[in-house]
Amino acid sequence: MDAADRLGEERVDHRFKGLPPDADGLTVGQLAAERRDLFTGGFTTPVLTLSASALEHNLAALEGFAERHGLAFAPHGKTTMAPQLFARQLALGAWGITVAVPHQVRVCRAFGVPRVFLANELVDAAALRWAAAELAADPGFRLVCYVDSVRGVALMEEALAGAARPVDVVVELAAGEGARTGVRTDEQAAQVAAAAAHARSLRLVGVAGYEAQVPDASPATVAAWLRRLVALTADLDKAGLFADADEIVVSAGGSEWFDTVAEVFAEVPELSTPVLKLLRSGAYVSHDHGHYERLTPFNRVPQEGALEPAFRLWAQVVSRPTPGEAFLNAGKRDVSYDLGLPVVHVVRSAADGQVRPASGIAVTALSDQHAWLRTDPGSTPLEVGDWVGLGLAHPCTVFEKWPMIPVVEPDGTVGDYVRTFF
Repeated sequence: MDAADRLGEERVDHRFKGLPPDADGLTVGQLAAERRDLFTGGFTTPVLTLSASALEHNLAALEGFAERHGLAFAPHGKTTMAPQLFARQLALGAWGITVAVPHQVRVCRAFGVPRVFLANELVDAAALRWAAAELAADPGFRLVCYVDSVRGVALMEEALAGAARPVDVVVELAAGEGARTGVRTDEQAAQVAAAAAHARSLRLVGVAGYEAQVPDASPATVAAWLRRLVALTADLDKAGLFADADEIVVSAGGSEWFDTVAEVFAEVPELSTPVLKLLRSGAYVSHDHGHYERLTPFNRVPQEGALEPAFRLWAQVVSRPTPGEAFLNAGKRDVSYDLGLPVVHVVRSAADGQVRPASGIAVTALSDQHAWLRTDPGSTPLEVGDWVGLGLAHPCTVFEKWPMIPVVEPDGTVGDYVRTFF
């Protein structure tokens, strides 16, 4: 039974906000089979939706980009934590799934993901022992994670003592001073690589990092850092530190610079063993209105394609206390706000059901369960009871707020539901 089948048998209950109250007790598959209309099928506001067409387009767009540029693709699953989407990404040709913390690896394994790239250091003894048991139980499972310190290598070695199979590790190269994790100098990288290469329970397989942390990031500065990453990989290979690797992993690439990653990774020289050039973008699945809309590499290389915002949060006008303001029943508990406030796109009239583009209406603040709207003179008419469609920024902080998300077809029919596991 695949992920979609297993999730289709899960029963809908009151945890799943936004869904119709009369769906309580149905299985997700039964509810999807009813193909309810989003606006007349009993859904309650606020409700987050995903566009079926945009979702399909985006999933294909990044896999196609990776294939054209000779890149393997391990999309960052921490964005969605949705096994149904993992399954679709793998079916389209993804090498595996990237995650950020141990419990996300466990979700991947619970739904049969065969390869997991943990883009973080892993020094938790309990998680390492679980990983060792998982590797021992399934010869087809592969786990790759970061190391950036000799101390970290020692902790991994201690926790993995006696493991049947080694854990694959890559040295993480920091994007510069003031960046997040990762070694800062080539000397540190060599020390960590040597420690990992000589550890009994680890197998050193490559070098990786996250280019969006490069200070004053630009095509030139990001490319320079990526070339440093490639050069470090070549140096470690020349030193014989990848002797146990079946392939050498070179990995980077979030959702802001995958064009530059493709450009520089095309320059990777021939090494002692085949090279796996691994891209890890994640926010592309839903894209957004705001942060990634501005920063997507497709803006720089439009000939490569484009992404489509797939999220829309529908909330209802519950108060219109003055001509210049209104309040929706959605707030910080429902929408992202760390990279920008929601944007008002459309208004659906409670009187006649017409959906009209929004003009002169803006979100100015959020409370826990309210959005504050400013309405300018001459703005799109807005009455108590109307539904308002909001565009959202930063997918990572949207998906986590919604355990079940309706997938809406262009005519408003809900044909599927995405289940998240945060």
